[in-house]
Amino acid sequence: MEPKFKQVTRKDVARLAGVSETVVSYVINNNRYVDKEKRRRVEEAVRQLNYRPNSIARALKGKSSNQIIFIADQIVTEHFSLLVNELDQCAYGLGYMVSLCSNRNTEQFVNEIIGRRPDGLLISSVSFPQAFIQRFVDANIPVVLLENRDYSQVKGAGRIDNGLYEGARECVQYLGSLGRRDILYIDRYSARGNFSNMDDLRYRGFVHQMQESGYCPDPVSRIITGCASPEQLAQRVREYLRSGRPVNAIFGRNDKVACIAMQAAQAEGKRIPQDIAVIGFDNSSLGQYVAPPLTSMEIPRAEIARIAVDMLKTMIEQGQVPEPVRVSTRLICRASTAVE
Repeated sequence: MEPKFKQVTRKDVARLAGVSETVVSYVINNNRYVDKEKRRRVEEAVRQLNYRPNSIARALKGKSSNQIIFIADQIVTEHFSLLVNELDQCAYGLGYMVSLCSNRNTEQFVNEIIGRRPDGLLISSVSFPQAFIQRFVDANIPVVLLENRDYSQVKGAGRIDNGLYEGARECVQYLGSLGRRDILYIDRYSARGNFSNMDDLRYRGFVHQMQESGYCPDPVSRIITGCASPEQLAQRVREYLRSGRPVNAIFGRNDKVACIAMQAAQAEGKRIPQDIAVIGFDNSSLGQYVAPPLTSMEIPRAEIARIAVDMLKTMIEQGQVPEPVRVSTRLICRASTAVE
């Protein structure tokens, strides 16, 4: 009995069309003259069998796979799903499919990606080793980095500055303009131990602006990090607030942690924004439906997607690394920071 989901092969097409596999190859790749009648039979067999060339096999033979892989830290977040949607719309019209893939910091993962020979890679990760990224570049795979951290050690990749550093500084400046200088920064939580440091551009922007504004000589002491779960993060926020150390603003690295911190503050009897103003980063739908709605820094996903696909197209087709591009974030003010 034939397997129900047996993959159609070139041999199947050749058998139905009554020609050799070589002739099928010529027709599919359109790189040799084929008799008109034979071409018609091959094309009809392709339609009947719904045959599609295996993209991995084509890649192994040095041909285009028509695939772009996007490697990210947390693929379940709304930010990355929305960004992939924008990337897909830009790439599909050019004949490329975009696949979102969670990074795995292992040699095996790197070797598997290289073995699949994607046409290009997009990478947005605070934990993926730069040496691994350089391996992709050295394997002649076009790479574009969405910079959420310092990638100075990687050579030969395209770069998009997402505006995260300046955006974080603007968040601190905005809170300061409201008279909120005792700011608590909330880092990501991670079961795998992937936490931020000064390489992370949001973290760095917070530290630098707090120092330059004279709000705190040691901003790292005002950062909650190292939490493995949302529950642990909420508990750490509540413990900080109970410690008596002054806090009149909370800045979350993303909207989710900002919302967790806001709810923890409310559980401690703090009024938002009267007692503590709260600001997030990413402008996700989550922040729009909490109470009060969350002020957030918006990342221009559509613009980033367009630039990233254009960069990869240039690298794939022309073999040239484009000049770095910078985009700007935009502050969206809501009730979590505005006292009426």
